[in-house]
Amino acid sequence: MTTAVDQPQPGPTNSLADVAGVRVGHHTAIGDGWLSGTTVVLLGQDGAVAGVDVRGGGPATRETDLLDPTAAVERVHALVLTGGSAFGLAAADGVMARLEARGVGVQVVQAPGPDGVAPPPVTVPIVPTAALFDVGRGGVASNRPDAGFGAAAHDAAAAAGVGQPVASGNVGAGTGAVAGGLRGGLGTASVRLADGTTIAALVVCNAAGSTVDPVTGELAGARVGLAGEFDHLRPPVPAELEAHLAEIAGEASLNTALAVIATDATLSKAHAAKLAGVGQDGLARAIRPAHSMIDGDTVFAVATGTGSGPDFVRLQAILAAGADTISRATAHALLAATSTSTPAGSWHSYRDRFPSAVGGSPTTATQTQESAT
Repeated sequence: MTTAVDQPQPGPTNSLADVAGVRVGHHTAIGDGWLSGTTVVLLGQDGAVAGVDVRGGGPATRETDLLDPTAAVERVHALVLTGGSAFGLAAADGVMARLEARGVGVQVVQAPGPDGVAPPPVTVPIVPTAALFDVGRGGVASNRPDAGFGAAAHDAAAAAGVGQPVASGNVGAGTGAVAGGLRGGLGTASVRLADGTTIAALVVCNAAGSTVDPVTGELAGARVGLAGEFDHLRPPVPAELEAHLAEIAGEASLNTALAVIATDATLSKAHAAKLAGVGQDGLARAIRPAHSMIDGDTVFAVATGTGSGPDFVRLQAILAAGADTISRATAHALLAATSTSTPAGSWHSYRDRFPSAVGGSPTTATQTQESAT
């Protein structure tokens, strides 16, 4: 007989920060034509083993080729998720500059010059980056993240306390997010398995597809919630669902869902790549459709290696938990989002569009995560 004690539980903050050594920072710009931002995930002085899976038809990415298991670099030092489409990839420059100044990166030894003296090694931080399309949603299309955004988000992450809850909702890369006609955002979740392994995810939901079940109006990602996590939700009344479906009929936009899965387990690059790939299944369960030609869906996976390496059975448990955690984080992103209006348009949050669906009191971990915005 399985008891509540035996069931998987969220970490202390139900966020990416529950994986030791991982810190998250945001830089957010709202108003004066702005509705965008950047999120940085710092992975410590020595970095972490990482993999990636890119399935959207319109990705905007940087340094993802280095995460191929056959590439030379074994560890990455930070990840950047940002608004601004391909223009926003410039945010990584600010993160690299900050890391280089701190001596964090791969030490590249240079050949001796004509005088036989070798110059000092060059520090090259490895900072894979992915961007979503939110261009112009604040009203001014030329307002988009740059190196200054990356530097500011890096500084916020570096200043974050150990185990500090990750702010969610319309912050950082989730500032200008829209998901299936609703206000999108940034969400996060974690789980601690029975053996002590922690798996966590952070999702920026900016999807062309819908996060809402078209029959019931429920958030699809909430279906794999942990015990008590989404007990404050219920199916909305039919009139709210009918109004939502009528409002979004025929809508289409350029979008992208971005995600990071982190674990304290020790994984190879190949296993990290597999974790990222299975994480895409978590997106597909929470967003319908996912991986379309107008999405740039990208999932990173990082393993800090403070825990032991898994055997075959334990690896399967980590993969399954990674996918479910992404689905849960997607639901939290929608619940933490707030309605907004700009010169470019107006977007309802899930809570405002479906007020009858949200009631009662969420679990302590969920309250902590959603109130950190």
